[in-house]
Amino acid sequence: MRRLAICLLLTLCCLALGCTRPPDGDTTGGGATGGTTTGGTTGGTTGGQTSKGDPNAKDEYAEKAVDGDNLKIGVYLSITGASATFGEGSRAGMEIAVDEVNKKGGVLGKKLKLIVEDDEGKPDKAAAAGQKLITQDNVLVVLGEVISSNSLAVAPICQKNEVPMISPSSTNVKVTQVGDMIFRVCFLDDFQGQVMARYAADNLKAKTAALMIEKSSDYSVGLADSFQKTFEAKGGKIVATESFTNADTDFSSVLTKIKGSNPDVIFLPSYYNSVGLIAKQAREQGITVPFLGGDGWESPKLIELGGKALDGCAFSTHFNVNETEGKVADFVKAYKAKTGNLPDGLSALGYDDVLLMADAINRAGKLNRFAIRDAIASTKDFQGVTGTITINAQRNPDKPATIMQIKDGKLEFVTQMAPE
Repeated sequence: MRRLAICLLLTLCCLALGCTRPPDGDTTGGGATGGTTTGGTTGGTTGGQTSKGDPNAKDEYAEKAVDGDNLKIGVYLSITGASATFGEGSRAGMEIAVDEVNKKGGVLGKKLKLIVEDDEGKPDKAAAAGQKLITQDNVLVVLGEVISSNSLAVAPICQKNEVPMISPSSTNVKVTQVGDMIFRVCFLDDFQGQVMARYAADNLKAKTAALMIEKSSDYSVGLADSFQKTFEAKGGKIVATESFTNADTDFSSVLTKIKGSNPDVIFLPSYYNSVGLIAKQAREQGITVPFLGGDGWESPKLIELGGKALDGCAFSTHFNVNETEGKVADFVKAYKAKTGNLPDGLSALGYDDVLLMADAINRAGKLNRFAIRDAIASTKDFQGVTGTITINAQRNPDKPATIMQIKDGKLEFVTQMAPE
């Protein structure tokens, strides 16, 4: 009884003092259970698990993020592997933003320092990277990933350890549903799929469509589901649904089945490395209808891989690289100076990710993860190169999608579509 009384007394003291739980080493994630966010702003706690930290208390974990004159920010991306251009472009965009922030004095008197981990495009590697960034590097905020499956592997780790995570470009709906520490600056798959279905039905006047789904990809499955629902709601018909894996290189049997269904368009929500190969094999089989896709298409290597087979095809993305003035043009100029290449939508989202995070840390005014979380959640009318960003109650931004078409080996702006 005496031991029980002491335990109860210690528990009550901890609650009274507002103690916060330090990050632990459990990689299973799942978020803290129960409780509500103390002092949270509108948009910070709707959906998923809620953290228990006090934005007004001393945060010893956050203070460990200081490294001399630097403030450590964790990044996990596919720097190598099959989707390496995603990581390379995002990283370059982030680094440009960091340089801009640091030239203006940094945040809270500290310079931003990115600690980058390569997850090779694999969820298990991403989970290990996220765990290292939090438990070994003690980063203040985690940024990543592009690939939704990888973000879904790391988000529960960040939520459980109560470290804010902002994904630049993971569009799967489930990512921010993990909990109140998880945000993003890109639109979602359900919106992206809806936009491409509207484009197929309204702009291309398509009555029938075939789906080619990468079955192991949360991104691909989510986009296809949204496209199908919207296309059918607009009176269209899905005449074929075929699947493949990211390891496949011969798509002849799948394309033969699709050709037999005679669709007006083929919706291919996959990544650039598969898209180019599929388009070439489709044209060799005599399939002439346009392929449509999402932002996973966007890469400097897309047209290099697909060549003329992609002419007339279109995809949704996050900004128009052909803008000639304003913030977008300035970013394009800086990116070309740094890399020698034009940026894509993922590069732009990496840039916006860092700038929005820096703005939130400054608004929080202190090294406290929960105050920073609340500041991210209250972001309103932030002017990024991918559009005006206001974080909603689900910790997602409401913003339009840009549709680009491939013509003569170049990207051309077609239209921009806002949520209906």
